[in-house]
Amino acid sequence: MKKIVISLLFCLLPAISFAEEVTSEQKGLEIMQEVDKRDLGWGDMATDMKMILKNKNGDEHVRNLKMTTLEMQDDGDKSLSIFDSPKDVKGTAFLSFTHALEADEQWLYLPALKRVKRISSSNKSGPFLGSEFAFEDLTSFELKKYKYNYLRDEVIDGIDCFVIETLPQYEHSGYARSLVWVDKERYIPIRIDYYDRKNALLKTQTFSDYQQYLGQYWRAGKSLMENHLTGKSTILLWENYTFRTGLTERNFDQSTLKRSR
Repeated sequence: MKKIVISLLFCLLPAISFAEEVTSEQKGLEIMQEVDKRDLGWGDMATDMKMILKNKNGDEHVRNLKMTTLEMQDDGDKSLSIFDSPKDVKGTAFLSFTHALEADEQWLYLPALKRVKRISSSNKSGPFLGSEFAFEDLTSFELKKYKYNYLRDEVIDGIDCFVIETLPQYEHSGYARSLVWVDKERYIPIRIDYYDRKNALLKTQTFSDYQQYLGQYWRAGKSLMENHLTGKSTILLWENYTFRTGLTERNFDQSTLKRSR
């Protein structure tokens, strides 16, 4: 009888081991759920931003803008960016409503034409005002937009990170996949590699100069987007973050675009 029991235990061991094994998909999802969870509840936010466009020869063009963002419940965030300078882009405004799986809604107001242009959902991979950022790069992170795979642990710039592969689940993405390096301690992105639809490395975005606000929320002071095909890059510098300023949905309707001049 004892031999029979032991034999049964050996038969069950592989099944028990398989049941306890965490798949790369599960671990990737759990890590990104923690990223999402730690950044909930900030309400609304305003910041000044400097955008520096560099060509492959190192020539620079600098633009200054103000950005406001409203955190939404059970939906993606709403954001409004208004350019202050230089003169040729002053008054240009970009309004974005991010959604999880439905197509994002985005509008661009061009003061020279005095009209609001709706960005087509099939054009989200296009460049944003000559920068190396695509329109889809400027939407908020929404957990349901991607599937995830945990790939490995890796230390970059002295920071111990998880490396997560993200696969877009929405239509018209310009990317086949991305690799995200997530800081194990703070659960914030340190680097993102973007792969085009042919699965070739297209761009790399790095985040630095993080500061914590309201005792919980981490925001980068600098982000660099490098295009490996063109040699061009765009730097975003943020300062003067303020939170919970009383913004509402009325501050993010289409009529605010024309009033941005």
